[in-house]
Amino acid sequence: MRAGVLALQGDFAAHLRALPAGAVEVRTAAEVDALDLLVLPGGESTAMLKLLEGSGIEEAVRRLVARGGAVFGTCAGAILLAKDVTNPAQRSWGLVDVGIERNAFGRQVDSFEAVLEPDYAAVFIRAPRFRRLGAGVEVLATWRGEPVFVRQGRVFAATFHPEWTDDRRVHALVVAAATPVGAAT
Repeated sequence: MRAGVLALQGDFAAHLRALPAGAVEVRTAAEVDALDLLVLPGGESTAMLKLLEGSGIEEAVRRLVARGGAVFGTCAGAILLAKDVTNPAQRSWGLVDVGIERNAFGRQVDSFEAVLEPDYAAVFIRAPRFRRLGAGVEVLATWRGEPVFVRQGRVFAATFHPEWTDDRRVHALVVAAATPVGAAT
């Protein structure tokens, strides 16, 4: 299984440590085309969109999903994957049928650690909130009854940072869904 983490902005190094040995930093569309799993880290979604402009990475991610690969976005990465983004509205990729509100858990000073249901460890930093879930979206974890980790097919989105904890079960779940699919032609 070939895994990589988008390494343009955000704490991609923490995700690399959470993934199996051999996971790589990804900065080009050609590198995405060689993967079975791509992780989109937290960071700043508008900055990521600017850095991704003209890179071909969005199209490569769409090819990855079309050929059965997996994508996992955390925090800002989840915002990129969402169908609808508010606070403020911005462009996104629409790969998971959710509406998401940026910074909905508050400012940096409102950051917190939590134990989710099931008992995953999580860190929330200027985290977004899922405001709408489409019919095909499965909830994988909640915090105080609110969905914070979802999937639609092999596209996963989390509003928290599992990579900043020692709990590797969220990454393991995503990796298990990313069976090798081979490189696109």
